[in-house]
Amino acid sequence: MSYKIKVNGVDHEVDVDGDIPLLWVLRDVLGMTGTKFGCGKALCGACTVHVNGMPVRSCVMPIEHVGESSITTIEAIGDTPVGAKLQKAWLDVEVVQCGYCQSGQIMSAAALLEANPEPTDRDIDTAMAGNICRCGTYIRIREAIKQAAQTRETSSPQGG
Repeated sequence: MSYKIKVNGVDHEVDVDGDIPLLWVLRDVLGMTGTKFGCGKALCGACTVHVNGMPVRSCVMPIEHVGESSITTIEAIGDTPVGAKLQKAWLDVEVVQCGYCQSGQIMSAAALLEANPEPTDRDIDTAMAGNICRCGTYIRIREAIKQAAQTRETSSPQGG
């Protein structure tokens, strides 16, 4: 069956069965391999993408449920102000070890900062609770989110 989806601002038409998870459409059909497969049961967060700005586990979302929603993946999150600040903070704080979970971590963190630009530690822990990092970089993840939030609060528009 044919489905029209919008990913990272670009319209795509994909010919897949309706029960195929969004994750596999992104990776196998559209070639966007930044979103990772982790558990296949929405438990680890590695496959997190935004659907209309909300973090969603793409491994369990059938393509037939996407409809006219706007999907944002890790490939485009850096084009947003919050995403760019998070990616910079991730590097500054040296969050990444193996890196496998990082796209899902950043996508969840971006959704948090869009909804709550000044999160407390509790807010961060709650928003990030479903994202597993096998390397255990949780303290650095929290620090990077806090740094990105502070950067956002104190940043001013750049003139040219």
